[in-house]
Amino acid sequence: MRLREIILRVLPLTIWMGMIYYSSSQPYEQQDLRPLLRKFDLSLAERSFSWVSFTYSNAVISIETKGVAGFIEFFIRKGAHVFVFFTLGLLIFRFLKLFKLRKWLQFLSSLLLIFLFASSDELRHFYNPDRTGLIEDVILDTVAGFLGICFALLVIKGKSKKTYH
Repeated sequence: MRLREIILRVLPLTIWMGMIYYSSSQPYEQQDLRPLLRKFDLSLAERSFSWVSFTYSNAVISIETKGVAGFIEFFIRKGAHVFVFFTLGLLIFRFLKLFKLRKWLQFLSSLLLIFLFASSDELRHFYNPDRTGLIEDVILDTVAGFLGICFALLVIKGKSKKTYH
């Protein structure tokens, strides 16, 4: 293993995990997007999605219950969860490649690490003002990490096909 290869796999993973940790440690009011969203004309979203209503972690998510800005913010925040943990899954899978594990073991180890990190992230929310740890977010984060790992596998498979053609 070359030092450069180790650094290129460890450094991005460490930085990404640090960013997640930092973000999770902030109170909700520092991350509240609603004041910014209210600066825009949200009437199109209100007209288009006023019929949408569903339950997420015992809370009704709708424009009626959250307001237009809160409704939009919900999707931005959950989309951020997906992006962040998709990327984390990819980075963890790349990192574990350093250990030359069999692909199935690398896959399962990556998935377990994603689940443990997502669980600790939500647990940390219990100790922060105005934050709530949700099992639904652990599931969302784990699924997003799973997709990132699958993406990494597809990229590896695509690269190996190019090598032989």
